Amino acid sequence: MNLRRALLFGGLAFALLLPLLAGALGLDYAVGIATRILILALAGIGLNLILGYGGMISFGHAAFFGLGGYVVAILSRHEMRGEPFMTWPFEVAGTDQAILAWPAAMLACALAALVIGAISLRTSGLYFIMITLAFAQMLFFFFVSLETYGGDDGLSLLSRSAAGPLDLHDPAQFYYLVLVLVLIALLATARWANARFGLALQGIRDNERRMRALGFATTRTKLTAFVISGAIVGLAGALMVNHTEFVSPAFLSWQRSGEILVIVVLGGMGTVFGPLAGAVVFFMLEEVLSQWTQHWMVIFGPLLVLAVLFAKQGLWGLVAAKLDRRG
Repeated sequence: MNLRRALLFGGLAFALLLPLLAGALGLDYAVGIATRILILALAGIGLNLILGYGGMISFGHAAFFGLGGYVVAILSRHEMRGEPFMTWPFEVAGTDQAILAWPAAMLACALAALVIGAISLRTSGLYFIMITLAFAQMLFFFFVSLETYGGDDGLSLLSRSAAGPLDLHDPAQFYYLVLVLVLIALLATARWANARFGLALQGIRDNERRMRALGFATTRTKLTAFVISGAIVGLAGALMVNHTEFVSPAFLSWQRSGEILVIVVLGGMGTVFGPLAGAVVFFMLEEVLSQWTQHWMVIFGPLLVLAVLFAKQGLWGLVAAKLDRRG
């Protein structure tokens, strides 16, 4: 077994044992922190699909993160009040069932990504970045003005989603569910990155004109990746609203988009485990630096620049390369 596999199996073992270790050491709050890191990693995995493998720099993925959270919170609110979510053109009841609400959040985000992507992908480069940001800001101000669901004050989740035999109010059970979803996303990324679709997307990233000449439907491929990316980030938003039991327009802010983007860049664009590594390091730096000053971003910015300059494949790429040389 090489060192990279040893590191991965060690990390998996630690993740599986974390709730037990936290309980034994009296550090129960660590489970909540780890859950938050995993949710941010899942959002990073979604963005990495188009940023790392497709070369599409989106500065508006918080739109899907917030939309996914709002769908779960709104459906739960209507369920608690015994009111239908909508009555026209057909009646849709509210629900607090995870098996219904979470796929609904992913579907809503996929449809939003289809519309946003179909328009944004007519451009490229800086124009693509600005259009995705503009759409995110449009949704941000939409939810700010939506007084029915709290407006600028946000909306509380009265109860976490029901997940069959699982009790999501138990931090350990919720953590394990999030961990399983992240592992599935990582395995799916590893699988499709080397499949025909993933290779085509990477080819488009490197030379779109040549891929088009070879007969690939480049726009359709990029749009498909954009929709899948939006759905995954929407699931992360659904998980985050269950974690915090609250959602607000801040979920859709450009700062949130920046955080997800930094997580991917810091961990390693176009790598399977980069978003997970980026989420861990980002959260640790935020916690440590914020203890020193509320303007911790002033310190974090230069550190990010150094990471980009000296680890062009991100922190995971740097570590993996060194492990491969040794093992």
